[in-house]
Amino acid sequence: MLDQLATERRNEQTMQLDEMTVEDVLRVMNAEDQTVATVIREQIPIIAEVVKHVIASFKNGGRLIYIGAGTSGRLGILDAAECVPTFGVSPDMVVGLIAGGERALIKAVEGAEDSRTLAVDDLKGLQLEARDTVIGIAASGRTPYVIGGLDYAKEVGAVTAAISCNTDAVISGHARYAIEVETGPEVLTGSTRLKAGTAQKLVLNMISTAAMIGVGKVYQNLMVDVQSTNEKLEIRAKRMICEATGVDAVTAERVFSEAHGHVKTAIVMILANVSYTEAVERLQQANGFVRDAL
Repeated sequence: MLDQLATERRNEQTMQLDEMTVEDVLRVMNAEDQTVATVIREQIPIIAEVVKHVIASFKNGGRLIYIGAGTSGRLGILDAAECVPTFGVSPDMVVGLIAGGERALIKAVEGAEDSRTLAVDDLKGLQLEARDTVIGIAASGRTPYVIGGLDYAKEVGAVTAAISCNTDAVISGHARYAIEVETGPEVLTGSTRLKAGTAQKLVLNMISTAAMIGVGKVYQNLMVDVQSTNEKLEIRAKRMICEATGVDAVTAERVFSEAHGHVKTAIVMILANVSYTEAVERLQQANGFVRDAL
């Protein structure tokens, strides 16, 4: 039952929330938020297994697909969207699905999250394959849309994982890997956009970032496949070249231009002292890993 879930219980620390000063509300929210990372730490071994499968999917030409409803769905779409500029990947590599489609991003779509078949239709629309990894996200751990999607993904043969904010979550039984981050009662009862949402965002950060590291999208701790789509990112790109190679700003700008605005290629050109063409060939042979291309 919904009222038995930890995320739905009342928080004993905030029973007088409406009588607190603004400062006290903020302090109690901050105190509650500090518990989230600790709970996630306990789930790292399971998260690591999921990441390994995501890496395998990527290397096999597969995708990472998030499915969720409401806040959970929006967080999945946010993480997927951020992968494109951060790691220079195709929008098809990491995909977020939300119950009710794009219009559900800004307005609730009545009944969408209660439909198991809707998720199946959405995944069929993506032409889901066995080489993909599907991660269902639901704070309550019981969303029918997510359950339907996970069941269909298993039928197809894709690796499945579930992220919930309650233990013994229903969706855990519908996935190969169950990440259960029990964040407990919210400051505002049942408002799972708070601690539960924060926990989901942190876990998604871990999965996508670690997976991208695993396929060569990072050198040292630099996002060397970043897309320089604006002035800020272009400045960051040139700074990364300086930091990775030790060259001055003038040299970094010149090689960045010669590398057609690709940070990773510029770094290999400088550190291996090779031409643009050879740097590209080296990176291709190294499957995109800078260290292996040097």
